[in-house]
Amino acid sequence: MNDVSEISTKEQDAASAATVRATAARLPVVLQVLPSLEVGGGGVERSAIDVAEALVLAGKNAIVASSGGRQVVELERSGIRHVELPLKSKNPLTIRRNMARLAELIEVENVELVHARSRAPAWSARAAARAAGLPFVTTFHGTYNFGEGMFGALKKRYNAVMADGDIVIANSRFIAAHVKEHYGVPDDRVQTIPRGIDTARFDAEGFNPSRMVDLAARWRLADEHSVVVLPGRLTRWKGQLLFIEALARLRARRGTDDFLITGLLIGSDQGRDAYRRELEKNISDKGLAGNVQIVGHCNDMPAAYMLSDVVVSASTDPEAFGRVIAEAQGMGRPVVVADHGGATEQVLADKTGWLFNPGDPDMFADALESALSLDASRREALAVRAADHVRENFSKAGMCAATLRVYAALHEPRVS
Repeated sequence: MNDVSEISTKEQDAASAATVRATAARLPVVLQVLPSLEVGGGGVERSAIDVAEALVLAGKNAIVASSGGRQVVELERSGIRHVELPLKSKNPLTIRRNMARLAELIEVENVELVHARSRAPAWSARAAARAAGLPFVTTFHGTYNFGEGMFGALKKRYNAVMADGDIVIANSRFIAAHVKEHYGVPDDRVQTIPRGIDTARFDAEGFNPSRMVDLAARWRLADEHSVVVLPGRLTRWKGQLLFIEALARLRARRGTDDFLITGLLIGSDQGRDAYRRELEKNISDKGLAGNVQIVGHCNDMPAAYMLSDVVVSASTDPEAFGRVIAEAQGMGRPVVVADHGGATEQVLADKTGWLFNPGDPDMFADALESALSLDASRREALAVRAADHVRENFSKAGMCAATLRVYAALHEPRVS
């Protein structure tokens, strides 16, 4: 029986390797365009870097064009060409000039497929790709909300460039449904590829605990307190005010002496000074000054997750995906998540986390209470389940492999 099993495994590995080689042989030279490569920008930047690295590992040239930023060095370390262009600009004249710049880049670098990851650069990239007769791919990273009336119609038209790819990649089923409903994109042009995380980086196994000690000391965390974290830039729709309210209600239930919880808001205010002051005042007004901290940007999120007892996503608007949820589960942490958008798709309800009605502080507090009341054995079982769930469904390797298959399927060798 063991011999048969071993042969079967070897055959599967060989078939998998053959599939990878076949895909690699069909891959085009890809140009990805996005606004910038700044740290803290989010999933657009991370996904572009990950896919570019996958192309290089497959033996293909990868080119990324953006207005630059601190993550350019990461690309260059991996042997990826970065071209700096003013692709962050929404100025119509700059967008028009970028069409010519990208057309020249396509010609010089023998680009065979163009992939746009944001609206302003997509307008330039689509024109350049179409002029060169190249496949054009987009990734819909968000809902790109639009309102009513003439302004809403104009914004929807601006957004629509992201629905005009030969293939439109949606980073969640929620976004796929949005693209089909609001932009009329047919099923055969929409490909759902969930955003992937680096499961080697976000892995509790073999984690160096000294990293946790450093963060705990910097944030002055009390040993006897449970730690609940909400990662995300400080912006109203991420739900920081709701988080504070839920903790206030949980304290009212438990009583001040038995509260013993520290809440951490992790993320940059990105210049939103007025909102940060509003959060600080709200914390003070609710008597939570000793229990809720705004700690700013964190360069070591795996350590922050390891320090936490519960990780929260409390967004009041639906997340397109919500990478924090996958990262936290990858580290074996229970999550409490607002039940809407792409975030819901990542949680096995009552198995890897808890869901609450968006904007409902009482249900939020209930979910926090459930997560915090786990005993050691249930917490350990949840950690294994959560990490396995992420590795199987939300890995960087899986996302990159699926994206490369899209590229290969669209690629037809150029005739000179």
